[in-house]
Amino acid sequence: MLSWLNYPPKYFLKGSFGISQNDSNSHALSWTDDLPVCQLSGVGFSTNQLYREDGFRQEEHEFEDRSFHFRLLDTESFLYGVFDGHDGSRVANFAAQRMPAELLLGQLNNNNTDEEIKEILYQAFIAVEKSFFESIDHIFAEKTTIQLQLPEGISHYEACKQYPDTMKQLDNLEKEISGGTTATVSLIYKNKLFVANVGDTRALLCITDQEGMLRVMQLSVDHSLVNEEECNRMALLGLDMEKLKQHRLIGSSDSTRCLGDYHVKGGYKDIDLLLDASREPVIADPYVHGGIPLDKSSSFLIIMSDGLYQALQDAIQCDRVNVEVARMVAAEFSIQGTLHGVAQAVVDKVQESRSHLPLTPSISIELSDHSSSQSPAGTPTPTKQRSPPRDIMLTTTSTLASTLPDSTLNTSNGGTSTESSTQSSGDTRFPSRFYQCAKLELDEDGKIEPYVDFSDFYKAIAELTEAQRETLNAETNPKSGYETITEESETSLTSGPEN
Repeated sequence: MLSWLNYPPKYFLKGSFGISQNDSNSHALSWTDDLPVCQLSGVGFSTNQLYREDGFRQEEHEFEDRSFHFRLLDTESFLYGVFDGHDGSRVANFAAQRMPAELLLGQLNNNNTDEEIKEILYQAFIAVEKSFFESIDHIFAEKTTIQLQLPEGISHYEACKQYPDTMKQLDNLEKEISGGTTATVSLIYKNKLFVANVGDTRALLCITDQEGMLRVMQLSVDHSLVNEEECNRMALLGLDMEKLKQHRLIGSSDSTRCLGDYHVKGGYKDIDLLLDASREPVIADPYVHGGIPLDKSSSFLIIMSDGLYQALQDAIQCDRVNVEVARMVAAEFSIQGTLHGVAQAVVDKVQESRSHLPLTPSISIELSDHSSSQSPAGTPTPTKQRSPPRDIMLTTTSTLASTLPDSTLNTSNGGTSTESSTQSSGDTRFPSRFYQCAKLELDEDGKIEPYVDFSDFYKAIAELTEAQRETLNAETNPKSGYETITEESETSLTSGPEN
């Protein structure tokens, strides 16, 4: 899913959650269904697809991305989230429903300082993961009960031969506790932007400088094996990082931080590459950045899953992928009539660029009216090479500033990454003139002035004689492209030729 931002956020595009307009995104009734959705938002997404040799497409697995875009009750505050699931959508579904509860049920008040809001976001991530594992406690209990029925010391091979039904039950339970999700959450509160994330789903703030140039800043950190700080953290736990980098995966994902995924957390001792770790190597502690003051220079916020930016990076062979995504979004503003259209158009173009590979990226974007000159602190994250992306999602929201001029568009890649992957666009700027629109003034009747002066035309028509009018009407009336068919009379059809 892709996801933008304005104050109130003007656009929020998400590609990874593309909430909704897809049957695979449907879910059981939840308390979040009653939350006011940010109407100035749109979503674009693409399910994962493999392109077969015969030219037809085939879905590789279920759509695993989720997202939300809410407006806080009775406030000018907004909450957005994109979750890129792996090994199923269970954790992404849970997080997308539980995260708003951890943030919107009285935790925030007008007296909160920036540091307190950052702490609330941090604790929300920890609480969501704890709640998820508590929700599957009964599955762990059932799994343990079944395992005790097997003879002690029996090998997996022998167990499958002698107790196939029991092993099938265990396999089904393993699938239920498997899987995790990245999470990137953006909160606009008291005119300031806060971003928290685990995993490699990115948040980009797009701003327009005084010269009308669009700049991009990445506000999130890519928690993956190409992040040197993350590698150093895991090396201190006793892990062989060279082997992990060669394997390129930690369990079934390349994220060093995520929500859920029991096998690389409580069950990490069962994975050979993680066996030597002194404690859980994959954690749910988020990187939190904020609060960034938002003003009229802030244009939109993009939240996108790695599937989208990796697909684009592989297709165009360009490291400055954040800027390219922002450029594509900006170009679509002058073409599409809705925010959903903007989001979906960007996703579709990325999909076309990688039509020979399965796609499953997600992105969300919010247009904003308030931006910040601050850049987040963080560690550079070099470019990574990886397998084809998963689902794509794009969400657009306009929650920052409804009064934001159309010419105001900001994108910035935070200082959390190097030029090779999430380049800070201090040197990369492009004009916003391509998406500027002149403001149309209405007259007393609520109509706009005509684009063309037709006074000479009406004068010429008035001077025509009646004969000239008839001739003109005859020439300009629509004519059929077919000759008139004359039906023969019944008698002529029944009577044969005379002898």
